[in-house]
Amino acid sequence: MLLTGTHPRTLDEKNRLVFPKRIRDLLNKPESLYITPGPDQCLWLFPPTEMQRLDEKLRQSSAADPEVRAFRRMFFGQTEEVDVDRSGRILIPERLVRFAGLGREVVLLGVQDHLELWDANRWQQYQQEQASRFDAVAEKAFQT
Repeated sequence: MLLTGTHPRTLDEKNRLVFPKRIRDLLNKPESLYITPGPDQCLWLFPPTEMQRLDEKLRQSSAADPEVRAFRRMFFGQTEEVDVDRSGRILIPERLVRFAGLGREVVLLGVQDHLELWDANRWQQYQQEQASRFDAVAEKAFQT
């Protein structure tokens, strides 16, 4: 599954997010998703299959490494499984809304194997800050 695209969305007064039909179809209309704080003050959203792959990959890391332990605690300790209702909505926990500084207007991004949820103003600012670096980061991303 390859998740791509930028999808402007609106959180309702209960912090519910409605997924675009295209995304629901790509995710095979999941019954739940995992949501967690991500880097750059956004939220990461994983379908269960991708969360299991990530779990398997992290299990291969040494538990003796203090940074690996810290990441596991911070990541899994803050991750929540949320139900997807019949209308394709999830309820974003209040503490995660605060973490990401989400306002009413948000942006849902497809980022390969997961989705990211950003406050719309922060996403616009991030894009502007990173635009001049695109060529350099692209070169680094494609190095083998």
